[in-house]
Amino acid sequence: MLFDQSVLDSAVEDRAPWLIDVVTVVTHSGGTVAAWIVSTVLTIALLLRDRRREAVLVAGAMLSGLAVMTTLKNLFERHRPPLPDRLVEISTFSFPSGHAMMTAILASVLVAVTLRVVLVGYVRIALVVLLVLYTLAVGLSRVYLAAHWMTDVLAGWAFGALWAAFWILLTRTRPRPTLTSSEI
Repeated sequence: MLFDQSVLDSAVEDRAPWLIDVVTVVTHSGGTVAAWIVSTVLTIALLLRDRRREAVLVAGAMLSGLAVMTTLKNLFERHRPPLPDRLVEISTFSFPSGHAMMTAILASVLVAVTLRVVLVGYVRIALVVLLVLYTLAVGLSRVYLAAHWMTDVLAGWAFGALWAAFWILLTRTRPRPTLTSSEI
């Protein structure tokens, strides 16, 4: 808890009104509504392009990830950082950070979809870098606003990445076995 408290103290000391506004926008971009809009639009777009496996990846990881995240929060029942440091009013438990977990899931599955679908190398690299930076920014915004302890965010990223990896493996394309001449 000493680690969490020292990170929170540093974030509170460095607050500036303009930065609070910027960080609030970042944190909202990683909230439930934004994540569901992005994942729904992407799932529909993938279905329209006959990319069913990738659509299942996005929708399945996000829907089941929400259930896993909610279960973990109710299992651990960790309280959020105290007021007045906390700049957002939230009634759910703190561990793991839902924003960090769900953006980690979304970013990870988007990386997988990008690697499966996008052919141009430099576009792939740029998208991957932007997605990683996005989930880092959202998670750190939660600490800055004292909505979460740093370990909540670290756990959210870890659980999110693991859950996404499960879905990425579940939906990967398996190569078709080749028959040898003795098997024909």
